[in-house]
Amino acid sequence: MTIRMRPRACLAGLAAAVITATALTGSARAAQDAEAPAAGHEATRQAIEAAVEAGVPGVAAEARDADGVWRTAVGVGDLRTGAARGAGDRFRVGSITNTFVATVLLQMTAEKKLSLDDTVERHLPGVVTGNGNDGRTITVRQLLNHTSGLFDYLAEPAYYQTYVLGDGFLERRYDTLTPGQRLEVALSHPPQFRPGARHAFSHTNDLLAALIVERAGGTSYENEVRKRIIEPLGLKATSHPGASTGLPRPSGRGYSKLFFDTQPDRIDDVTEFHGSHVWGDGDVISSAGDLNRFYRALMRGKLLPPRQLAELKTTVVNPDLPISSYGLGIERLEMSCGKALWYHDGGTVGSLTFVATTEDGGHQFTFNYNGDWEVSQLLPTLNAEFCDTTSG
Repeated sequence: MTIRMRPRACLAGLAAAVITATALTGSARAAQDAEAPAAGHEATRQAIEAAVEAGVPGVAAEARDADGVWRTAVGVGDLRTGAARGAGDRFRVGSITNTFVATVLLQMTAEKKLSLDDTVERHLPGVVTGNGNDGRTITVRQLLNHTSGLFDYLAEPAYYQTYVLGDGFLERRYDTLTPGQRLEVALSHPPQFRPGARHAFSHTNDLLAALIVERAGGTSYENEVRKRIIEPLGLKATSHPGASTGLPRPSGRGYSKLFFDTQPDRIDDVTEFHGSHVWGDGDVISSAGDLNRFYRALMRGKLLPPRQLAELKTTVVNPDLPISSYGLGIERLEMSCGKALWYHDGGTVGSLTFVATTEDGGHQFTFNYNGDWEVSQLLPTLNAEFCDTTSG
């Protein structure tokens, strides 16, 4: 299991990661439990509160199961004003965007607009080439399950320093970036391995997948996601930023330790940045409630025919974490209590999000941090919700 995050510890192993953050001095705390008929979840609440105690500014969460809906928000949404975090806050979901893109592509395979075994070259001629990279040898399936071998553009130190960390982010946060600029960074490196040889997460794969959505659909990837997922499911809090730099309301602020290596206690407000920086591989904005509804519908076959849903859930081994395997834009996790979950995590500057569901679609849980540096409570929170008998 890997947290797909842009801040400093990009591609850090979540299960093994324990990062101690400086506690926020004098931060306000508030718990809000609107529309909470579901019983239990006390262990989950305690795990969320522990995240705030560990340094997360605020957490918004929602669980849905047979007993109903449970929502909570803990901590602050705005460090300047002390305003509380809201359970219905909207936030950037990061790489959870991948599940939206994969669902659209699988719908297109059901419509015979493309095949998972099509090459990248067929849909994006001449795009993946140079330095040993060859779109003729990489399939759509390999993009979606991250077995293409393509270098992750976010792993390029120069790019990271220029657009993600420190003064680089602060000076360029409002710049417009094209997909081509990010692909150029990735393709300036040779492949990590032969296509199909193994799994290794790369944001480059997701960027190319979004471009294929556009080529196969004949319209923008945003339009395809909207008409195929957002509108049919009535996801009122889900959107794409386009050229916008902020978040729709209600929302809290997003925070990052951009200067963690030289000023470890410094926290910057990073709420605003141009949506093009994460176009296609991390730009979806949503809420805990909408993500739960999306994953519930997906697992219950409301978005994909049986054959395509089976393809989505066909996994490859994650060599970095044996308890996790990667499907098409979604992952399978074997919990210590014996439960198997389908999930995705997502990180971007100022935001960390986790969404998980049981395979039968009967139980979903989503939570979001509005800070990107503290990950020690992510896995304990998931365990509390799905494995503790008092939670759900």
